[in-house]
Amino acid sequence: MSKVVYEGWMVRYGRRKIGRSFIHMRYFVLENRLLAYYKRKPQDTQVPIKTLLIDGNCRVEDRGLKTHHGHMLYVLSVYNKKEKYHRITMAAFNIQEVLIWKEKIESVIDQHQEPQIANGNKYVSFEYKSGMDNGRTASSSDHECQFSAQEDEVDAPSSLLRRTTIGNGPPDSIFDWTQECDSELANHNANNQAFSGKHWRLLQCQNGLRIFEELVEVDYLPRSCSRAMKAVGVVEATCEEIFGLVMSMDGTRFEWDCSFQYGSLVEEVDGHTAIIYHRLQLDWFPLFVWPRDLCYVRYWRRNDDGSYVVLFRSREHENCGQQPGYVRAHVESGGFNISPLKSRNGKPRTQVQHLMQVDLKGWGVGYVSSFQQHCLLQMLNSVAGLREWFAQIDERGAPPRIPVMVNMASSSVSSVKTQKIDELSVPPGPSLDQTNAASRNSVMMDEYSDEDEEQMPEAEQEACPTKSDNDAKRTAPKEEPFEKIDLSCFSGNLRRDDHDNSRDCWRISDGNNFRVRSKHFCFNKTKIPAGKHLMDLVAVDWFKDTKRMDHVARRHGCAAQVASEKGLFSLVFNVQVPGSTHYSMVFYFVTRELVPGSLLHRFVEGDDEFRNSRLKLIPSVPKGSWIVRQSVGSTPCLLGKAVDCNYIRGPKYLEVDIDIGSSTVANGVLGLVIGVITTLVVDMAFLVQANTTDELPERLIGAVRVSHIELSSAIVPKLDADPS
Repeated sequence: MSKVVYEGWMVRYGRRKIGRSFIHMRYFVLENRLLAYYKRKPQDTQVPIKTLLIDGNCRVEDRGLKTHHGHMLYVLSVYNKKEKYHRITMAAFNIQEVLIWKEKIESVIDQHQEPQIANGNKYVSFEYKSGMDNGRTASSSDHECQFSAQEDEVDAPSSLLRRTTIGNGPPDSIFDWTQECDSELANHNANNQAFSGKHWRLLQCQNGLRIFEELVEVDYLPRSCSRAMKAVGVVEATCEEIFGLVMSMDGTRFEWDCSFQYGSLVEEVDGHTAIIYHRLQLDWFPLFVWPRDLCYVRYWRRNDDGSYVVLFRSREHENCGQQPGYVRAHVESGGFNISPLKSRNGKPRTQVQHLMQVDLKGWGVGYVSSFQQHCLLQMLNSVAGLREWFAQIDERGAPPRIPVMVNMASSSVSSVKTQKIDELSVPPGPSLDQTNAASRNSVMMDEYSDEDEEQMPEAEQEACPTKSDNDAKRTAPKEEPFEKIDLSCFSGNLRRDDHDNSRDCWRISDGNNFRVRSKHFCFNKTKIPAGKHLMDLVAVDWFKDTKRMDHVARRHGCAAQVASEKGLFSLVFNVQVPGSTHYSMVFYFVTRELVPGSLLHRFVEGDDEFRNSRLKLIPSVPKGSWIVRQSVGSTPCLLGKAVDCNYIRGPKYLEVDIDIGSSTVANGVLGLVIGVITTLVVDMAFLVQANTTDELPERLIGAVRVSHIELSSAIVPKLDADPS
């Protein structure tokens, strides 16, 4: 029986062979399992222009914001992972419509994915074949399976809205401006970390806002750079409406941002990242102090709870040099956190947090201490401007959209410098035909998650033993290693160092730093400290090359080969980082033998569908900047559903090649992390997700902490030729 799931007018978005983008209004219909679009609203005999059959192999990819003739569009792409070139791309001028389509399509995908995952326990054993590592089996997904997500959320709605993913992160380095003072905060939720009372104090209340100042001293920044400050206020509007205004750079911004003079788009990096030129209108003795301008990376995302995060940091750009008559200020870190609150008297309410850490440069900063703080408070006061703007308008029906921004990339630097200052005080209209940057297959690891709860701080874990902890201890030994393994014969090019302040090294992370599903998770959703690992981490390699490095376990003399010679079994995780130079961080976990019938044994001997539905990563950033911790978080993620994982079964090992570059979400985090990798301490735990009572409690395969990694320490591996 025919059933229309959803239908309506959407923008058909695409690119011609010459590189220019095009848009057409088309009528899209999702009927049963068929997604189709037409030139006009379909009649009984009308044939669709294009169709796509939706099944469990389909994915919905968020392309973020794209520019067409200066107008900003929210873009979605629907494709089958087995036929990635067969796809339908749609767009809208408001994000609500895109989110509805995404939810409807994913609900259809879930309905046809559940039977596949239910059959995942029927695993099939297969051996390594020489041709397997020459290509990739596309096994990525933009979401977690519905039953698993609901299983981990106590109060989850029947139709769980998945998190809208992040795009490419800022391409420039983002330095650590909030050094961790307390390791107990390492596993807190990212929002709680960023705005914890341990790092902030209330400075004053102004215009109905609470103004906070950062307590942490930052040694490496110049003295002229202020401490981070933030304004927190409540606005009676939806998150989408506020997000639309925050992203705007047209005349509307003059009505709520008193520090704004002019803004334009320099370069569109991808759907979630752009380079912005921004002129400030500061009121501190303007006759004597030169005006300031900014050039910064702006990066945004939408979270699964409906909140929006907009982050920015200064960077240089060849098409946005110094402007005559302006001092180029430097934003060390800044952004907006727009979070929904419970409605009151039928009106939507949203908490807006605006954070800034800026060096305004020039003589005024060095000689007059009040200059920096006065100007910073003026910028933060935009939150009050947002509140008053929404309080004084009646029309709420119009969907929010991103206003026009002019692309500076098409103009030479010299032409920009010759423009008169009075002409630039008013933003020009939408006249430039701008060419989009090609959509990149580019990620935040926690975005494709199984919606597990955030990890509990170590202090709370130790202080809260439960009955479930004891149950786990009683049931855990069924997969314990038989005896201690001699680790002296294993080595990797990244050194091991167990000291707290060591750099460019790794060590084994305590399993109790991570919380996993307890024996009774199916009944009460409780989680417990993970405890002892199932396998021993014996070595870590840090490689680089001009191309992606697949099947590194074939390398002669690597830890997997040494373990095989000794009759041991290895599980190898090859985390592949794309870029002009490709990097791979390879973790070698070893055990004497797998327990027959155990969950880990079924994972190793199972098929790719089962592996993709079960392989889980729990990340954590104990030490790192607010931006990185906000992006990475500590939410568990099913790797096979987030990125492409290629499984290579050797005689005594299983290698998992984790291609971070295959996902739009993971590359966004990567863009943040890779530039500041030397300032980060990162924990990662690998495990196989347990879904049934006989599989519980969950056990970690292993966990690792990598500290302050140097890109220069990576080496080019000598990989043996594949057997033909």
